[in-house]
Amino acid sequence: MNKVIFSRYDAADYLKTDEQIAAYLDVALEDGDPAVIARALGAVARARNMSQLARETGMSREGLYKALSGQGNPSFATIMKVAQALGVRFQCVYAAA
Repeated sequence: MNKVIFSRYDAADYLKTDEQIAAYLDVALEDGDPAVIARALGAVARARNMSQLARETGMSREGLYKALSGQGNPSFATIMKVAQALGVRFQCVYAAA
């Protein structure tokens, strides 16, 4: 029997267009879990260029990787700073129950 080897999946490899990024972040926001949202922003950051993002936010690359890993606990200010540097705007929509 042949051994099957899988490569590691990284959403950043598939986020090529602004529309794909927006859809990906929408799904993460719908989940509502802060770790999922941070991880999704991390994937977008890797897709766009983490080094450039670090320069634009004034944060270290390592700090961004940690904060956006899903295991970090970034402040809301950090999330907003990253979103702004990525050109992402969050929009609230009232969802009646």
